[in-house]
Amino acid sequence: MKWEVVIGLETHVQLSTASKIFSGSSTQFGAEPNTQANAVDMALPGTLPVMNRGAVERAIRLGLGVGAHIAPVSVFARKNYFYPDSPKNYQISQFEIPVVQGGKVSFFVGDKEMTVNLTRAHLEEDAGKSVHENVTGPHGERASGIDLNRAGTPLLEVVTEPEMRSADEAVAYAKALHSLVVWLGVCDGNMQEGSFRIDANVSVRPEGQKEFGTRTETKNVNSFRFLERAIQYEIRRQIEVIEDGGKVIQETRLYDPDKDETRSMRTKEDAHDYRYFPDPDLPPLAISEDWIERVRADMPELPATKRARFEADFGISAYDAAQLTSSRATAEYFEAVVAKLPAGQAKIAANWVMGEVAAALNRDSLAIEQSPVNVAQLAGLLTRIADGTISNKIAREVFTALWSGEFADADAVIEAKGLKQVSDSGAIGKLIDEVMEANAGIVAEFRAGKEKAFNSLVGQVMKAGRGKVNPQQVNDLLREKLG
Repeated sequence: MKWEVVIGLETHVQLSTASKIFSGSSTQFGAEPNTQANAVDMALPGTLPVMNRGAVERAIRLGLGVGAHIAPVSVFARKNYFYPDSPKNYQISQFEIPVVQGGKVSFFVGDKEMTVNLTRAHLEEDAGKSVHENVTGPHGERASGIDLNRAGTPLLEVVTEPEMRSADEAVAYAKALHSLVVWLGVCDGNMQEGSFRIDANVSVRPEGQKEFGTRTETKNVNSFRFLERAIQYEIRRQIEVIEDGGKVIQETRLYDPDKDETRSMRTKEDAHDYRYFPDPDLPPLAISEDWIERVRADMPELPATKRARFEADFGISAYDAAQLTSSRATAEYFEAVVAKLPAGQAKIAANWVMGEVAAALNRDSLAIEQSPVNVAQLAGLLTRIADGTISNKIAREVFTALWSGEFADADAVIEAKGLKQVSDSGAIGKLIDEVMEANAGIVAEFRAGKEKAFNSLVGQVMKAGRGKVNPQQVNDLLREKLG
């Protein structure tokens, strides 16, 4: 039997406010346990939540970024559950009327552009954290503790429609959303610190069946690689359960990266299990058109708009434009390089940013903001390719020297290493004569009609010239001499 996979993602985006969503406690990561939790976060009697305006503005910002409807009035609800890390025994969230409604996120899977529709994005508070390591009880016994530093941290939970059909699509969507929230400045995107966590809802059904299968939810995945592995594992597990005559249980699961498997945490609750009701301590959240327009006026150029402009202004492909706008920092780096180059050199800049620069950053685990080769240095290097001072091959050697930090700019490398391209036709002609004499057999093959022999001779000349001869001149002179 052929199976179809159905995937929907719920992503907890930690908003980049300095204080919590309903209190003035700091949201800074890494503080000593329970040093950033005040009376509101600890749910002491008589305390009341006060909405953080900055969290609402970040929600509006993301809503505008995905083309969603911003609800003029949204409502906070109490989501009731009883876990040790939730001192109120409920979470303040949004249920029936979220602040962001609809919207969509586009992304590439390979060279195929796809779009996933969003159901909603709602504001809510994070819970605290249970601690099971290095905690000692009053009698010296091993114990568990509760750290409420995260309690009340502002989250925007972004929920997709169940439209993805593979782990690759899910990962590509998650990366696109991650890029967007960082681009907009609503989240720092730090997955190691829990700023961007993904719940994966996965089910399988026989191909052609309309009804969804029973889904499981794998919680709090904090890496794209783990997301891919967790989904792939869950797909295999569910298919095996069904083909062995069993039934998939609706449940919440946890991904264990050490064992590369998901395992059951608890039976999955339905909405009615949480007994949602409007929070009596918080009035409905009213967002005026003026407020929305003020946020809109402060928005950066969106990735899709910049992508279209790169295609139109620079003549690069849709795929290349998508790669260059995969992050705001990359897009700004590329655009700054192009601005320093002679007209018509955007394509070579795109190739270098996506090629040599990206490879070096990946090799050294650096972000583009940390690139040892800055905008001016790369532009200087590409200018020397454009004016014929060096070839592309030599340029890679120059780039490596710049990356090491040994030289200030490309001209310094070229001068110090004697890498200036040889364009003297007399000198190139002499090299060609020597190569033709030493490779008489290949010359004969070309003259007998074997065109590939020409490339072999070009390679021999370039090698003899140690890569510093002008390749176009080599081509022209060699054809002339071969008759």
